Amino acid sequence: MTATIPPIISVDDHIVEPPDLWQRWLPQRFRGRGPRVVPGPWEMVSEAVTPRAFKSGWTAFRVALEGPVTDWWVYEDLRTGTLIGNAAAGLAPEQIVPGPIRYQDMRPGCYDVKARLADMDRNHVERSLCFPTFPRFCGQTFLNARDKELALACVKAYNDFMVDEWAGESAGRLIPLCLIPLWDPSLAAAEVRRNAARGVRAVAFSELPSALGLPSIHDADRHWDPLFAACDETGTVICMHIGSASQVPITSLDAPTHVQIALTSINSQMSLVDWLLSGLFVRFPGLKVAYSEGQVGWMPYQLERLDALWRKGTYRDEWDLAITEPPSHYVPGHVWGCVFEDDFGLSVRDVIGVDVITFETDYPHQDSTWPDSLRYAEKVLGHLPQGDVDKIVRDNAIRLFDLPSTVPRR
Repeated sequence: MTATIPPIISVDDHIVEPPDLWQRWLPQRFRGRGPRVVPGPWEMVSEAVTPRAFKSGWTAFRVALEGPVTDWWVYEDLRTGTLIGNAAAGLAPEQIVPGPIRYQDMRPGCYDVKARLADMDRNHVERSLCFPTFPRFCGQTFLNARDKELALACVKAYNDFMVDEWAGESAGRLIPLCLIPLWDPSLAAAEVRRNAARGVRAVAFSELPSALGLPSIHDADRHWDPLFAACDETGTVICMHIGSASQVPITSLDAPTHVQIALTSINSQMSLVDWLLSGLFVRFPGLKVAYSEGQVGWMPYQLERLDALWRKGTYRDEWDLAITEPPSHYVPGHVWGCVFEDDFGLSVRDVIGVDVITFETDYPHQDSTWPDSLRYAEKVLGHLPQGDVDKIVRDNAIRLFDLPSTVPRR
């Protein structure tokens, strides 16, 4: 018997921020210096774009859009556009080329609440948690800013928009994911508590904070404890998207771009080892982390390897300082993975634990299964037991983010 796919809860989608977000949500005194969108010729950014794939794509980009002007986000000395691949929903494959895209050429569901809900309806998606675009996956744009007073105001403005407008106008269908000021763990803790008080249960964080020039989660001075304590106390999930370390593994400087793309889950793998060996799940028993777009097929080997080292007693003095059980013991109730296009991961779900696997559609990115996520889910999940399908597609997300079991009828 083929399993029925219930309405999907996608734990990894994306929002392209409305061009006037910070002009509407920042306090008046910051608006003149806040992020804003300025039309301009695409040549103005060509020297600042460093990835080889972008440099080779300008001609294709000009042909695809048939115009010399695009929309640039301007903030301090940053000039950046929205890449076509990050707003690819509705575009034909030949239109998805390196380079930026104008708002007028995007599908409105990228940035507009009502249009997003319509695209979710078309895709059998009931609810969706969205990562940011201009701020980057965990707010690195504001971490790198010079004026930290302005940056903090920008973080809070984004969160206010996310809670009151993006999620607030969706009748419970858009799940709020908030940012934190990464440069100050006490301010970050305060922002977690501020948002938790209005129902937020998800915050973005880096998979490898040391790659951003920040202390690691192993820091001897327990730099991150204020943040982790706030998440523990409020039930806020720490969500870590691939690429939130602002770096992707590379085998060599002359490797093709697809080598990096194929290796993106390695950051999640390294991060999981960090978290399981850190002792944080012992010191903060309610702490929960979620790996977004990291897949899960690699988890069985990594857990087996960690437990083997535990049994051998290698560097036992270090282990005893942090954890008291084999590393895999700390996965249930603390760690969640996320799948799309991971048939092998689903085939070993019993090894990983079916209760810690969630589902995503990645709208509106180039990798997204939209608008065919139902057909894709039927293909990869239809042969599984109905109970497992229900957990992966929605029940685990409900439990993880403390969501209502249903949303109001529209």
